[in-house]
Amino acid sequence: MTFTVDDTGVAVLAPVYGEGEGLPAYEPVIERLRSRAGIAEPWHIALLDAIGRWSLPHEQLWGRDWRYVIGGEALDWLTLAHRLCLSIPDAVPPEELEALLFYGHLPEDIGPERFRQLIGPYRYTAHLNFWYGVVVEEALQLVTEDSIRKSRLVRCYGDSDDVVEDAYRHLYGETRANLVPEFLADAGGTWGYDPEDLSLAAWQEFTYWLFKRRIRKWHPARVASDTRRGLERLRELRDDENAADPGHLIIGNPDLLALPKTKQGR
Repeated sequence: MTFTVDDTGVAVLAPVYGEGEGLPAYEPVIERLRSRAGIAEPWHIALLDAIGRWSLPHEQLWGRDWRYVIGGEALDWLTLAHRLCLSIPDAVPPEELEALLFYGHLPEDIGPERFRQLIGPYRYTAHLNFWYGVVVEEALQLVTEDSIRKSRLVRCYGDSDDVVEDAYRHLYGETRANLVPEFLADAGGTWGYDPEDLSLAAWQEFTYWLFKRRIRKWHPARVASDTRRGLERLRELRDDENAADPGHLIIGNPDLLALPKTKQGR
């Protein structure tokens, strides 16, 4: 099962990523993308269509390990978009590619419903899993660290690595130093066993693993409250970077007031 969020709260059980879909192999998807991007339709519309048809969770290509699906459930659609754009270099203007990869901007405003229609409901569910389980979770970690740091400064304590460990203990009931080995053991060697040698994809997988741990550990009301704190921090960051326009629709803009009415995944 997989976790996602609806308009009444967080951590709603949803179908497994790709369940019930007969997806074509990736080569026809690339061929279709090349034949349509900038020809039959705007490149970004063809791109989203290709994302909805994509079947590979990861691949080795051009000397890089591309990981599109985290934890078997969460779609990192921007990484997949990057890989697909490299297959249509002449169709994507450089400035539009930069806006997409660095800021999550598409050339036109696309609302969540149209985005969902273009990539399909299963991919959209997986996108929400990544958004809440990785992006929002990282923001929640940041705001929790900041809160603890401010509390320490008020008491005239200096800054230290203990702030991170205290934040993890507050959110997940254990320190990061103890959680990383537990995660690696659960992964069965997929990411190795050395906490000092983890890739970005491994850290994202770890973050998603922490998200699910938090969902299981705490009461739904606290889960919703903490998630709301992460969302509010993201809104602050987006405002600071002048990135709160509709081009960020990909991120979505859920109603924070709805989050306390949460369901809990099991």
